[in-house]
Amino acid sequence: MYKICIAVVFVLLTSVGTVLAEEPYREIQDNSFLLEEAYNQEDGVIQEIQTFQYMKGDIWAYSFIQEWPVPKQAHQLSYTIPLEKLGKDEGRHTGLGDIALNYRYQLVFKEGVMAVSPRFSLILPTGDEKKGLGNGTVGYQINLPVSLRLNERFVTHWNLGMTFTPNAKESGGAKADTFNTNYGMSLVYLVNRNLNALVEFVGTSEQSVVSNGVTENSNSFIINPGLRYAFDLKNLQIVPGISMPIGVGPSKGEYGVMAYLSFEHKLF
Repeated sequence: MYKICIAVVFVLLTSVGTVLAEEPYREIQDNSFLLEEAYNQEDGVIQEIQTFQYMKGDIWAYSFIQEWPVPKQAHQLSYTIPLEKLGKDEGRHTGLGDIALNYRYQLVFKEGVMAVSPRFSLILPTGDEKKGLGNGTVGYQINLPVSLRLNERFVTHWNLGMTFTPNAKESGGAKADTFNTNYGMSLVYLVNRNLNALVEFVGTSEQSVVSNGVTENSNSFIINPGLRYAFDLKNLQIVPGISMPIGVGPSKGEYGVMAYLSFEHKLF
């Protein structure tokens, strides 16, 4: 499967890039696969984003996000609904994770130059902590996305964030406060007006509850090369994408495939 994905990516990049090479370069202001891009929704435009990530060991994660300008681009509300399949053997569980309610402020927006949009999220205890699908309590998350247009052909995105969950629960009922951090950057190459090739570098440092008041740390680091293509229809933009997350360092040996699909359209 992995070799097939690489072949598909190569064919798309060469064939589509050759056909449309003469078109002007455009920055697709969407979302990356694992990172946030710092562009709030335009006035009167909403977006639905779906991702599906399948990793070695028959582990997968699906998410649905809907973003709304409230009422204009400066303020954005969204929600994130995750479904997950986790664990191994007898500890394997599938179900709803913790839903997030998100607010994002467009602090800086200079078209074709720079965008900054800090986000605050409430993470609701909708997942079953007894199955490892949630934390069993409300969590609080902040994230700072920054997007920069480097030149005609390259864009970069940067993220830095933290999640605090007071009295997070493990499957046996023990509680402890947990602090998680996330960081990453991506480099996007504008092949032509509609096609982007990109690579993301994403890391996390997470705490999990082992007993009352005691946590243990774990780290991850993923390199995620991929492609996305924008189809521009009347009052609708559809952006499918595919990428191949590969674990390095603390995540060495992990790999998989990720599918992305977004719809951006007028509210009325």
